[in-house]
Amino acid sequence: MSEENTQNPAAGSNGKAPRREMAIQKIYLKDASFEAPSTPEIFRGKWQPSINVDLDTRTTPMDDSVHEVVLRLTITAKQDDKTAFLVEITQAGIFSIKGAEKAELGPILGSYCPATLFPFARQVVNELVTQGGFPQLLLSPVNFDALYAEQVRRRKQEQGGEAGERPASEQ
Repeated sequence: MSEENTQNPAAGSNGKAPRREMAIQKIYLKDASFEAPSTPEIFRGKWQPSINVDLDTRTTPMDDSVHEVVLRLTITAKQDDKTAFLVEITQAGIFSIKGAEKAELGPILGSYCPATLFPFARQVVNELVTQGGFPQLLLSPVNFDALYAEQVRRRKQEQGGEAGERPASEQ
């Protein structure tokens, strides 16, 4: 026996959920900076740097279904107490997302889109570092799903502390 769900307001006229569509409209390098303040002296010693990678994402809606997603990377390499190089990359993309519910949009924009941008940013970082005279720098993969989940957890905590700490009347 077959039943159609006619009470689902998100369903289309045929009773099925609307089709989700996502398209990459453009991927582009928004900004790039390379500094090597300790050259040429830094090239004299044995190369054993400490590398620090910071990343951040930002999303800006352009209209109802189009969003700009920006992935910002800052990579600092230090040799002893000197900065060998500093790379700052802002990689961006314009993504069209149709048919996604609000609950689905967060993970798409906060995880899937930055993960799509990361290989492009990684390539730019590597090219800048090698053009600066340093050995190849291949950034490790990033788990954007885990980073997004942590960001959501922190946001919930900042918006009122842990749910268990407040009386139910205040929740």
